[in-house]
Amino acid sequence: MPIRTELVGSLPRPEKLQDAYEAYDQGKMTWADLQAVQDEAAEDSIRRLEATGEPIVTDGEQRESSFATYSITDTLAGTGLADNLAGDGQFFAIFDDGHHRQLPRITGGPFRYKTYASEFVKKNKAIATHDVKQAVIAASMMMLLYPLEGEVDGYPRDAFLDDVVDEVEKDIRQCFDAGAVRVSVDFTEGRLANKNDSRNPWTGKDMLQEFIDLNNRVLDRFTAQERTNIGVHTCPGGDMDSVHSKEVPYEKLLSKMFQLNAGYFLIQCASEEDKENVYRLVGKYSRDDANGVPQVCFMGVINPLDPKIETAEQVRDDLVTAAKHIPVERLGATDDCGFSPFSRDLKPRHGSPDFARDVAMRKISARLEGARMASEELGA
Repeated sequence: MPIRTELVGSLPRPEKLQDAYEAYDQGKMTWADLQAVQDEAAEDSIRRLEATGEPIVTDGEQRESSFATYSITDTLAGTGLADNLAGDGQFFAIFDDGHHRQLPRITGGPFRYKTYASEFVKKNKAIATHDVKQAVIAASMMMLLYPLEGEVDGYPRDAFLDDVVDEVEKDIRQCFDAGAVRVSVDFTEGRLANKNDSRNPWTGKDMLQEFIDLNNRVLDRFTAQERTNIGVHTCPGGDMDSVHSKEVPYEKLLSKMFQLNAGYFLIQCASEEDKENVYRLVGKYSRDDANGVPQVCFMGVINPLDPKIETAEQVRDDLVTAAKHIPVERLGATDDCGFSPFSRDLKPRHGSPDFARDVAMRKISARLEGARMASEELGA
């Protein structure tokens, strides 16, 4: 089998769409008008991805407020917030350039999604001629909606976590039912859990094992056959061309992450200083039998934060090196992160989000050609 490839999920939103989100927040545009602009950007994303030869496509998350909040709010500003939530929750992350992203706060039960990702899958299936995948948010991110200390009156933490697990399972199952062939779970909070940033208290609570255990409560509700097509994505952040936890030693995450009973992983690597050490760690800790499923490791060979376009030869060489440490039958190629996980992202290093969309397609094309070349060289 040739080395497989898969994108993480998001693509930069066009400036027109980002302006539409702002207009909707200001009451200058209706929800129907915003959806029309979303649909236009989604179709353009799918068509352009298919033109690169990407075998499994998405809409680039054009219809989502962000990878973390699509299920609970229509926009990043909090317009259309789900029931039992307030907008003044804790920071999810503080990025290296100084900006931050904030989560809502649970105020009572029950916790229920407002929007399920299957809604996007259904729309994308009606457009795409290739297979469709969908990225969803992890239970561990939703866990951060609950206060770190104490309990919400009338809604104990355990009851909230039970609801979270139910909702995440429902989100994944409905994506498959809507026609997605793959569902990947975003787990960027994994590396961040080891940062211990005093400005962001949850990162000092040693929560990584809690995150893994909670996510496994979801994954263990699926059969081994189902989990073959359920992935986990990790990265040190990727917003406004900045990161939130790249300085955290990667082994702190990788030594534990493969406890997750997922069938495949999308693993940031292209932007690491010592890529071969990451390949070694992945080969060491990934499992050929995770409760009945071999863990396929899609290594990041493209850096979405850097406008410089990788060559296919660079991608080939990275994958050939990775194959020294990871069995070829469990090796894949991906991008380090989504190209723009939040809907308001001006891509400052790129100059504009519209130019960043063009760059993303050229980078994806390089990944696909490089994976083909590596497969040929490795006899895969």
